[in-house]
Amino acid sequence: MLPNGREQVKARPPRLQYDVVMRGPLKFFLVLLVLALAGGAAAWLWSSRAEGPRIDLRQPDRFIGQATPLDLRVEAPGGRFARVDVTLEQGDRSFPIFTLAQPAQGEVRQESAERLFIMRKVGSREIPELRPGPARLVVRAARPLLFGLRQAESSVTRELEVRLEPPRVAVLSTLHYVNHGGAEFVVYRATPADVESGVRVGDRTYPGVPASGAGMAADASTKVAFFALLHDQDLDTPISLYARDAAGNEAAAPLEHRAFPKPFARSRIEIDDRFLRQVVPAIAATTPDMGLSTAPDDLLMSFLRINGELRMRNGRMVAELARKTAPQMLWTDAFQPLANAAVEARFADNRTYFHQGKEIDRQVHLGFDLAVTERIPVLAAHNGVVVHAGDLGIYGNTVVVDHGLGVQSLYAHLSSIGVKTGDRVEKGRPIGRSGMTGLAAGDHLHFTMLVGGHPVSPVEWWDPKWMQDRVLRKIAETGASGRAAGGGGGVG
Repeated sequence: MLPNGREQVKARPPRLQYDVVMRGPLKFFLVLLVLALAGGAAAWLWSSRAEGPRIDLRQPDRFIGQATPLDLRVEAPGGRFARVDVTLEQGDRSFPIFTLAQPAQGEVRQESAERLFIMRKVGSREIPELRPGPARLVVRAARPLLFGLRQAESSVTRELEVRLEPPRVAVLSTLHYVNHGGAEFVVYRATPADVESGVRVGDRTYPGVPASGAGMAADASTKVAFFALLHDQDLDTPISLYARDAAGNEAAAPLEHRAFPKPFARSRIEIDDRFLRQVVPAIAATTPDMGLSTAPDDLLMSFLRINGELRMRNGRMVAELARKTAPQMLWTDAFQPLANAAVEARFADNRTYFHQGKEIDRQVHLGFDLAVTERIPVLAAHNGVVVHAGDLGIYGNTVVVDHGLGVQSLYAHLSSIGVKTGDRVEKGRPIGRSGMTGLAAGDHLHFTMLVGGHPVSPVEWWDPKWMQDRVLRKIAETGASGRAAGGGGGVG
């Protein structure tokens, strides 16, 4: 203590400048190092939890056969994949199916910026060592993370059954006579009973259904099907039965038949401005999505779009209604025509359209135009269920009745509709009144029959003899035992 009573304070040594200069960068470096290590650890931890590519294995679902399609989609952010591998395992053996390192093994297509589509055939044709029985399909995929230092992986495993024996199909009924533009009926056997089967006419297929739907006392492998030789198919178009199981194995058997030519009319249709003013605005109002112009100078062009583009669209809509058919035959005899009607146009009438003396279009009229007097009651041709009741473009107010087994009837240009979708109707019940809606110049009924969604000539269906010979006889002959007196053989 000093004499004046104050406490002596010891002087601190001066802090050297180099200490400040050296410790500042060191602390900064240490901080950066700690942050980097923490960030790296976080990134490493994140990468360990990151999800691998999304795998969507669409096919095969349950079975593998001789040549079953592999339908695979894999998706990753940015479309970056480290690997995609597909293997088929059976017992202690593993068969490589596909690897992204060798994409030529299958069809590879980039569906979007992040998704790959992979397709190829798998089965005994590609892997002869496969044997019937259980198998396992394994898909593994990975995407790169942290500049390729790590990968996020995912996998899908599907248990399958290998089926290598193809189904069998054989014709049971006899005497298959089909008119050009007309329909026919066949009874056949397809085994195993759960296979998809039917009739193939050129590039058109007509699914079969269990024969019990036609009232036949037969086992589950006995099937029936209606099919048609369409107006625009050649007389020598091949007709055969087909059967295809869930593993993709197929079998076929030729269907012995005779095809008979039928003359189709040709007619000249004059289109005048009065008709255009009558039909174009009305149809434009019911099809606003087409953007049809109703300006006087545009009526002809709008009519051509209606007669072509809308006609095709309506045809596709009618074909889609075949999916709603019942698996039972809802009728028992010939169909009922419109009584005392004058025939104004027949089935498959090849029409050439003229306007002011110039040819403007060609179309085929696929129905019968029947007229009596204005707004007469239109009766259901036979028992069935209404699957459409409303506007249908060129057909105007239209009713479509399903009679089961792919057979339907269409009633068009009605002035009014007296039924609704889902209604059950009986033969001879009124379903509406005739009219001139849609692409109609005068009051009449446009009527046609449909088989598998395709228009066929109604004349056969009105004919009791045709119904007896072509349909009911075959049901009676094969209904008791599921066997016919004769018939074609099957191909396995």
